[in-house]
This record gives sequence, C-alpha cells and structure tokens, in this order.
Amino acid sequence: MTFSRRAILCALPSLAHAAARLDSPLAAWRQRVTARPATSHRDRHSVHSYFNTCPESPDGKALVYFASTDPECHHGEVRVLDRASGESRVLASSVTVEDPHRTACQQWLSGGRRVVFHDLRDGQWVVVCVDLPTGSERVLARGRMTGWGQPGSDVVPLYGPHFDPGPHTGIELLNVATGEIRAVLTAQALREAYPEVLRQIYGDKPVSAYFPTLSPDRRRVFFKGATPLGGDFRSKQASFREGLFCYDLARKRFLFARMKWGHPAWHPDSRQIINVMNILIDSDTGAERPISGVPRFPGTHPSISPDGRLFTTDSYDGGKQHYSVVIGDLAGGDYETIHRFDNSQGATSWRPSHPHPIFSADGRRLYFNVSASRWTELYVAERAA
Repeated sequence: MTFSRRAILCALPSLAHAAARLDSPLAAWRQRVTARPATSHRDRHSVHSYFNTCPESPDGKALVYFASTDPECHHGEVRVLDRASGESRVLASSVTVEDPHRTACQQWLSGGRRVVFHDLRDGQWVVVCVDLPTGSERVLARGRMTGWGQPGSDVVPLYGPHFDPGPHTGIELLNVATGEIRAVLTAQALREAYPEVLRQIYGDKPVSAYFPTLSPDRRRVFFKGATPLGGDFRSKQASFREGLFCYDLARKRFLFARMKWGHPAWHPDSRQIINVMNILIDSDTGAERPISGVPRFPGTHPSISPDGRLFTTDSYDGGKQHYSVVIGDLAGGDYETIHRFDNSQGATSWRPSHPHPIFSADGRRLYFNVSASRWTELYVAERAA
C-alpha cells in the first residue's frame, strides 16, 4: 500500500494532535477511570472535609472522614478506614459540626500519625487531636476552630469562630506534637495593613481572621475576613465573610489583599494560588493570570495535583442539582470530565455538601463527595496504573 505525498501531508495535523493528546498530563485520565464509593457504608453519610485537604493519608493506606446517621449530618463520628481491608474504626464519637459542607474539618497531620478536627463540646468549640497508633485523644485548644495545615507537618492554623471569635480574632499556629500555640497575626495588624480594603468590605464593623490555610512549605498563609452578624451559627445570619488576604509567616509581612475570596487553594510551589474563574494568583504580588483555553466552570472549588501539572474542580452541570468533576491541564487548553452525577439529595442540612474534589498524594486518585441518594457519600475516581 502506498500513500501520496498529499495524503501524508493531510494526515500530519491529525497525527500531531493525537501525539499531543498522548503526551498530555491528562492522558492517563482518559482511559479506564473508575469512580465508586470509597467506603462500604450504605446506611450513613461519609463525607470528606474540603478541597484544601485530602482524606487519603500521605502513605495512601487510610482515609479519614466524617460519618453520620443524622439526616442533617450535624452529629456523627470521625472515622479512619484502612484502604486495603475496607475496615473502619471510630476515632471520635458524638462529634458536633456546623454543617456537612466542611464537617469537622478533619485532616491528617504528622505524616499520617495524627488526625486533628474541631468539635462543639459543652457549648464550646474545641480543637482535638487523636494519635493514630495509640488512639489517645487530646483537647489542644478551646474557643477556636481549626484551619488547614499540611499533612506532613505537625502544625495547623487556628482561628476564633467566625460567628463569635471572642478574644481569638487573629491567627495562631498549633503544634499538635508539643501542644504549643503561637500567635502569628492579629486582627489589628490586618486592619493597619489594609484599612481601605477592610473599610470597603466591612465598614466600621469588627473583623477577625477566618479560615487560614497554610502553604505546602508552611511559610505562608492565606485567609478570609469575618464579622459576626449575631445569628444562629447554623444559618447565613451567623457572620459575613469576604476578602482574600495573604501573609508571609517567615518574613512577618503581608503580601496582598483581594476584595473577593472565591475558593482559593495553594499550588505545590507554595507561591501560586488557584482560584475560581480559572485564575492563578501570584502570592508575592497578588497579580492574576488566567488558565486559558478551558471553560469558566460554574460553582467551582479548584485544587492542583501534587506534581503541579493538573487542576481539578467541581462544576454545575445543567443546573445546581447536577454536578461534574473535571480535571484540566494547568497549562491551559485541555480538560476532561471524570464523573457526572446527581447532587440534589444527601444531607438535609441548611448548608449542602459540595463535591470538593482533591487529588491523592501520588496523584492517581481523586476524592469527592456525591449526594445522589439520601446519604452523602465519599467517592474515589482512580485512573489505571
């Protein structure tokens, strides 16, 4: 069989396109991807906390999640599941949370040796740490809630409840190994650094730091502002929360302020921040640049793969009751839909659970929440080896 020169030339663009797809970081996610419930529970909620922390342990052997038989998912257990055997054990029971949106903010620390979370006990919010090898539990902070640390570290940021911070209006760092709590940023310092930004957002209302998230190298933290509104903490009248602020912990200086929070997550390089509308923020300056050639996914909670080549996000798909989880090339121009599902059911709380997809530490699996039945379930999508 022979081919004309013209036929060969005509085929070259298609061959180049095929080669580019094979060379794409998305290639492994384009074939034999399976999506399934990550636990064996079919009679309760099983929810991972947020897109800023992975429910899978750093060594890939276990999952941490919130389990609940309460229809609203306001009360339940922090559990750990062995991925090899499928067996789970209770780390903490009778745990009370704000909602199923972030549950107890349960997360891995100390390389997977410890789990930290917050809980409402006797009318007070407390930060609790459980040692996995021994099962011992310690209450390490009172009157605070936990932000997001890094699983390889012993340190997690703390803040006062957004609806009633009391004296804890700044950001503190808790070392779960030693129990030491160290103040690193005050609300007054924030006000002095960005008086006009805070005036535009909050007027003359008091402001506290809220929802701090440590960078992978633990040298920076971004956070939101909050002011109490006086309502029930399980309502939209609990507080008003807005603004995105970034602080250099190592150099003890503010880096940038942004009027809108969005849904930010750190890049593995600890310098860039991904946010809604497909933008990357330079945390040195606050400068923004777009991820081009991909749709502006609505309803997104984006996060980045450990190798920094891909991003994932959830997205409305034909209305807010239907969702997709997608993976995109962080360089732009390409994306793949991994799973589509009904998300109109699940926990009946005042605040619904969102999928909040995030990659495993090895980048081979994607975890997200699905509310396709009466129970909100933790799912895992896995690509072929």
